[in-house]
Amino acid sequence: MRLRIEIGVAAVCCLIGLPALGQSVAAAVKTQVVMLGTGTPYADPDRFGPATAVVVNGTPYLVDCGPGVIRRVAQAHKNGVEGLTPQKIGVLFITHLHSDHTVGYPDVIFTPAVAGRPGALEVYGPKGLDDMTSNILKAWQKDIDIRLHGLEQGNPKAYVVHPHEIRVGVVYKDANVTVTAFPVKHGTWDESWGYRFDTPDKTIVISGDTSPTDEILKECHGCDLLIHEVYSTAGLKARPSEHIEYHQRFHTSTAELAKIANEARPKELVLYHVLFWGTTPQQVLDEIKAAGYAGNVVVANDLDVF
Repeated sequence: MRLRIEIGVAAVCCLIGLPALGQSVAAAVKTQVVMLGTGTPYADPDRFGPATAVVVNGTPYLVDCGPGVIRRVAQAHKNGVEGLTPQKIGVLFITHLHSDHTVGYPDVIFTPAVAGRPGALEVYGPKGLDDMTSNILKAWQKDIDIRLHGLEQGNPKAYVVHPHEIRVGVVYKDANVTVTAFPVKHGTWDESWGYRFDTPDKTIVISGDTSPTDEILKECHGCDLLIHEVYSTAGLKARPSEHIEYHQRFHTSTAELAKIANEARPKELVLYHVLFWGTTPQQVLDEIKAAGYAGNVVVANDLDVF
């Protein structure tokens, strides 16, 4: 007698680790990393200012806020990242106070407040963050008064900003994520930070702007994603001589990053804030591979999701 066994589709999906019928792949993902902006100080319309979102269980955490950041948040949501909406932006980490990383700070404060953020914005970053925050709020004081006390009758809690000037170590922790700050070397800046995000299913290290530093090795050591800035070695040779020392002191070359990645061993190396200077993304990848790195590496584009 033939034994007939029937197993439901949902049960089969569970057994082999796939989302059940009717459950989207996106819903099964706990952590998504969204490259909101991959650009540099140069005004490239295809690459907005540096900004990255780590979205965990539908809650977004921003790192840096270059020009256009909240419009990119809205576009990412439109593209299918469900947890990333302007009104959900409540936590921001800033690597350093260079303008290309902070011009969008007023955008992060005010646009989500208008869109319906329910409470305060918590911001973590280097010395000088307190002054920057208070001066932005002063500059927009008339706008705040009109939105709160005019016909709009806005939510006062949404316009509250709590800046936190950080130190080395764990700077933020909740049910979704533990965020660790570590110092990086960015030329003559007195403070510049990288961040490690530990979530239930991923470890993500974001370099910020930096020249080569052993801190990246300590924090990554086999992390899932290493998101690192870089410049083209060939491109630098075409720069004016007076700019070469600056970029060598403030940033990381493709050859230097290949060495770092070989020691840090990320599952995937993601390049952002790339200084191409006339080279192409493929040429930058070729430079890293020619320098001896054979791991997974990609040049990120705006709105890429990892």
